[in-house]
Amino acid sequence: MEYNFKKFEGVNSRMENRITITNSNSVGFPTQFYNDNNIKRFEYVLLFWDAKNKAIGIKFTNEESEKSRFKILHSKIGYGGSITARSFLKANNIDPKLYHGRYDWKKEKVEGIGEIFIIELKEKQAKEQKANG
Repeated sequence: MEYNFKKFEGVNSRMENRITITNSNSVGFPTQFYNDNNIKRFEYVLLFWDAKNKAIGIKFTNEESEKSRFKILHSKIGYGGSITARSFLKANNIDPKLYHGRYDWKKEKVEGIGEIFIIELKEKQAKEQKANG
């Protein structure tokens, strides 16, 4: 019998294909999402807010001339990436204590913006907030 083993390199990495909002005002792109969507090729993120649907649009870009861009912090040891989005969250009254967590995403082409990832925020219930600290 012939084997074709591949060494597992993902110890302690988040094999999560969702986008995360953290209590510390960050938007995280866990390892699986990061790798599956080839995020390493991008330097910046543009964020969009749809207040009616409580949805965040995320567009990855390398456009340095874009004034309102967020720098992607790429993990040097293969743990995905993240951005610090304090100003965006604050400007849109998004309290990370109420909305932190992992979010499923969808990718859509939006007129005037292009291809973006969309997450729809869901407020944590009081019981969940206490359990998750």
